[in-house]
Amino acid sequence: MGKIMFSSVTGKQQVLMLFLLEIILIAIIGTTMTYGPEANANLLKNHTGTNKSGQTKKPDDDPLRIYPMYQDVHVMIWIGFGFLMTFLKRYSQSAVGLTFLIGAILVQVALICDGMLHLKLGSPAPLSLGSLLSADVAVATPLISMGAILGKVTYMQLVLMGIVELIMFTANKYVGEHLFMVVDAGDSMFVHVFGAYFGLAISFVLGMKDKPEEHDLEGSSYQSDVFAMIGTVFLWLFWPSFNSAALTGDDQQRAIINTLLSISASCVITFAVSALVSKDKFNMVHVQNSTLAGGVAIGTAAGMMCQPVGALAIGAISGMISVLGYKYLTPIIQKRFHIHDTCGVHNLHGMPGVLAAFFGALMAGLATEASYSYALYEIFPARAPSSEAEIGKMRNYGISPGLNRTAYQQAGYQLLALAVTLAISIVSGLITGILLRTMICGRVTEQQKFDDVVVWELKSEFQHEIGTNRIDNTRFNNHIAMGNIQHVDISNI
Repeated sequence: MGKIMFSSVTGKQQVLMLFLLEIILIAIIGTTMTYGPEANANLLKNHTGTNKSGQTKKPDDDPLRIYPMYQDVHVMIWIGFGFLMTFLKRYSQSAVGLTFLIGAILVQVALICDGMLHLKLGSPAPLSLGSLLSADVAVATPLISMGAILGKVTYMQLVLMGIVELIMFTANKYVGEHLFMVVDAGDSMFVHVFGAYFGLAISFVLGMKDKPEEHDLEGSSYQSDVFAMIGTVFLWLFWPSFNSAALTGDDQQRAIINTLLSISASCVITFAVSALVSKDKFNMVHVQNSTLAGGVAIGTAAGMMCQPVGALAIGAISGMISVLGYKYLTPIIQKRFHIHDTCGVHNLHGMPGVLAAFFGALMAGLATEASYSYALYEIFPARAPSSEAEIGKMRNYGISPGLNRTAYQQAGYQLLALAVTLAISIVSGLITGILLRTMICGRVTEQQKFDDVVVWELKSEFQHEIGTNRIDNTRFNNHIAMGNIQHVDISNI
């Protein structure tokens, strides 16, 4: 196995780095974090009691109410993302296994990053179920980026990428939510756009040195495509929870309804457009990915009053542009810019995320008190009146003074947040790509790409020599990967 790894020394160094990293995380969390008020046994309000009838009673505001949706998001991160990336015929173990590992590490990093924002001098940052939910959502960002460079980097390169990305993600989200006061209920801008373009920027840097070329292990098999569909179905089922978990009341109900409608429309349109551009047959790449585009595209406006027809329309549009992106745009990006996008994150997360930002800005610009009543100022806190005289009658509804923004100003800030997200993700992604090329975390050679044998102990019947005649245990390869999908002729484009 020593010859297969990047080198026996480098391989051992990566293992030691993994041990050291977890020790550092334990030390940081141990010294800077503690249970939040909701989970603290020393607070009497957390204790249950009994009423006169002898029945157990719970606190009026039960924080466990979000646990079911938190668990839905949990499933999306580890099963949904993991299995979605198993389409590569010789990299399925790495897709699921490394998602498991990277997710477990980065959820701790995400808790630390979020905790730093709530850290007060002399007191540790509080941990609660809400913190865990925020961390899970944050972890989705580097896992999206992972899809762009899957099979081309070591697991420690993925860890390093994830740590840097979560730091920049936290900074960008703080700017968007607290300084710009924008609305992004389903994190389409902060998670999907950021993750996609961060990963594509890294892929661009990696492609500058090694021009992306077709690889003999970059395709799928019949079995690997079926496994990837497991991830698709889990993500499709639980996406309404992802977009609504952080919301409450009628906002949450709208987000669930809007997401279900949008993702249903994107599913149907994906099948239709896929058959249209694939000689009247469905393509598994499109079905595995573009069917989910509606969940991304509705994210920013998920809690807004976009009406059922608006949710259906944006889902249909996203499904169409995602399929067309896989068919025509991905080969152009690879040929012209040397950006190899293994999982096609630009088509599932990037473009639908940008579409979500524009749709969110449109809905923000159309939002009026006539259609929202006082809930307008709950959804858009910056639009609340700034004077005490005007806000007085709204205090009974929990409205606090805002910045007195107009609808058009709010729409402008929504677009500004998109521009800033793109800028931060691309610039930080380029810098991270340069950092990964220093090989401080190992390196995968061209012959080792997309191959589980580099990382995993495989049964003898699956062993084969890297760089020589490969043994492919599948009967056929029904399509190649995203970067070369369907051999589109782009020589004249």
